[in-house]
Formats: sequence, C-alpha cells, structure tokens
Amino acid sequence: QVQLTESGGGSVQAGGSLRLSCSASRNTGSTYCMAWYRQAAGKQREWVSSMRSDGRTSYVDSVKGRFTISRDNAKNTLSLQMNSLKPEDTAMYYCAAASGWPLNCATTGYDYWGQGTQVTVSS
Repeated sequence: QVQLTESGGGSVQAGGSLRLSCSASRNTGSTYCMAWYRQAAGKQREWVSSMRSDGRTSYVDSVKGRFTISRDNAKNTLSLQMNSLKPEDTAMYYCAAASGWPLNCATTGYDYWGQGTQVTVSS
C-alpha cells in the first residue's frame, strides 16, 4: 500500500507558474512508475506525465516544454513544475503510483492515487 498526498495547487493567471508536490508514504525509489494525471470538469481523467525510477520521463504533447516532472527519493516526493500555464490547464491534478514494473509508465494502469489538488488558471 502507498498513500499519496498532493499539495501546491491554487489559482494563477495565464502565464504563471505552480509547483505541485506529492508526498508518498513509502520510499519512492522503490516505485518504478509514478505519474501525474488531471481531470477537468466534465472531462475524463487525462495522463499528464510520468517518471520511471531510472529517471526516464514522458509528457502529454500539450504540456511538453512547459511542465517538468521530478522525483526526490530522499524525501519520498514526486513534483510537477508547471510554467506558462494556460486556462486549459485548469483541472484537478492527481498523483499516482503503479505496482510492479510496467513496460510503459505512460500507458500502464495505476494502483494508488492521491486525493487531488485543484489548479485554476484564469485568462
């Protein structure tokens, strides 16, 4: 079992930045795939970014060049630095962790989820 707790959401104007953090109840270094998802009102949950324990990262096209995912295994945290935010980035953002060693962290099913943190970007 892994408990995940997100923080860092808030309201910003377009072009602004936010940094989301996800605190894990166990060593993130032992978790192969971790990811950020988001869900806008009335829409399906969307994968945003993932990071393997070896450091490999992946991003959805809409955030490439603006968002950066990172891990600090010493602090058991996963982060998402979000720059140049757009109104379409408005959503609830969720941290997720997968069991085992999936072949592809971008497409695997995730077993553990945080409660989410709201990001609102105004134009």
